[in-house]
Amino acid sequence: MRTVFITGANRGIGLEFVKQYVADGDIVHACCRRPGGAAELKALEKANRDRLHVHALDVTKTEAVQRLAGALAEKSIDVLINNAGVFGPKAESEKDLRQSLGHIDEEIVAKVIRINAIAPLVVAQAFSEHVARSLEKKIVALSSAMGSIAEASGGHYAYRMSKTALNMAMATLGRDLAPRGVSVQVFCPGWVQTEMGGPKAPQTVEESVRALRGLIAAPTETGVARFRLFDGTTVPW
Repeated sequence: MRTVFITGANRGIGLEFVKQYVADGDIVHACCRRPGGAAELKALEKANRDRLHVHALDVTKTEAVQRLAGALAEKSIDVLINNAGVFGPKAESEKDLRQSLGHIDEEIVAKVIRINAIAPLVVAQAFSEHVARSLEKKIVALSSAMGSIAEASGGHYAYRMSKTALNMAMATLGRDLAPRGVSVQVFCPGWVQTEMGGPKAPQTVEESVRALRGLIAAPTETGVARFRLFDGTTVPW
């Protein structure tokens, strides 16, 4: 039985991670900003009180992250999944151009980077001791192929920049935590049928998460973070 810590667990990919890990009998610490409004997550907690623990956590609030790390100070975390994230304004569907060239909103860029890149590093830092003393010693971040510099295309500046920054943070973290036996991996879940991905996405949430869990469970090396798609294909940084 492993212990898994998941951010952004109230919907989409995060919620599916919770469902699948709980179904497998693992202990799960599921975090989201407003548990009171997360009806499905809270219902899962009620049905699995021995294994699922829901925590209120705004990952952009460093003090809140540190408080939760302190509250769980006696716990070991086998797998920490940094899943919480946002896309930002969408020019195509929402006609919101604030992350498009010619209309860049600096506050939007800063907000998206804060949530997608800085917050995962803060969470990983706060819980590094919990992970290091576990059996599996794994930190995972959900990124996006849109953060690949080698495969960059146009538009979506805030989102792309945030995921590129996340990738660098995790690659650096992998080096720093290697002496403690902690592995750091970066995954793109693919284009998934979530609120962010939309109904036309080719992958279901269940398919993506099941594949990701297989990659997470596989043996990993320390020191060098890898960036892969949910199907195991390597994504160039």
